[in-house]
This record gives sequence, C-alpha cells and structure tokens, in this order.
Amino acid sequence: MNNPHTAPIPPIPPAPRPSGTPDNRPLRKRALVWVVGSALFLGGVAIGSAGSGGQQTTAHTAKPDATITATTTAKPKPEPRPTVTKTVEAEAAPAPTVTVTKTATAPAADPGSGSSSQDSADSSCTLTSNSGNCYAAGQFCRNRDHGATTSTASGRSIKCAYSSNAWRWTYS
Repeated sequence: MNNPHTAPIPPIPPAPRPSGTPDNRPLRKRALVWVVGSALFLGGVAIGSAGSGGQQTTAHTAKPDATITATTTAKPKPEPRPTVTKTVEAEAAPAPTVTVTKTATAPAADPGSGSSSQDSADSSCTLTSNSGNCYAAGQFCRNRDHGATTSTASGRSIKCAYSSNAWRWTYS
C-alpha cells in the first residue's frame, strides 16, 4: 500500500538508444508515416494554388459620400444655490440640585409638655423623604438629591452618591 504522505516515485524513462543501432520498428510503419505526410503536403499545395477559383479581380474605386456635420451646443451648468445652515446650540445637561436647609433651634420646651427625644432626632435631618422621614444609608436617592449631603435620624452624616449602578445614600 502506498503512503499518502509521500510523493509518488516517478517511472524510470527508457534508456536512450546507442548510436549506430538500427531502428527496431517495422518498415511498414515507417513507410506509412512518409506516405500520409506527403499526401497532406500535396493536398495543401493544391488547395492553395486554386486561389481565386478562376475569377478575375476588378479594381474598385470609392465614390465620395455626402458629409454630414452635427453641431451641438452645451448648456452652461446652473450656478450653485446658496446653502442654508441652521446652527443649533446643545442644551447643557441638568446639574444636580443641592438643597441647603438651615435649621434653627427651638426654645426649650416645658418638661411637662410631653415631647420625646425621638422628635428632637427627627429635626436634625436636613433632607427628608416625600413621606417626611429621615434617610438612612443604602436607600435610593431622588433625582433632585444627587450629590446632596444630609444626616440620618441618629445624626450621622450621609451623602447621595452613585454606587452599585444606582444613586444611593452612603456614609460620608
């Protein structure tokens, strides 16, 4: 079986005949080649000599034809029209709104009025949710509170910052 990864070995050509040795082919094959070649040559000579087929050639003179002249005029290209360009100014992106609330301390209440310490802690928040509660760290910020700072109900400072793909209140 042949190996498909190797090139095939070419056949060995026959050795050339030494000079002076007679041709081994039979005489009838050699004579036939000469007869066919001579017949083709003579046939070509006979066809080529027939040439004009016995017809006489005549001289042909050209007669002048009428000359036709076509004239075209090119129209001038129209002048370009003025181009109207409208310039639009880009609107600036809205910046975060920071709301600052100033807290004033209220006069001390009577001990018997019933106010609790929770009420005073709620008043320390500068920003409150829509329901009025103080924010705690981790809660989402409103759009208007982005970048703002406030304090939790316990008084610890928090800031609205972009964290975990959302705006959230984080300890500052």
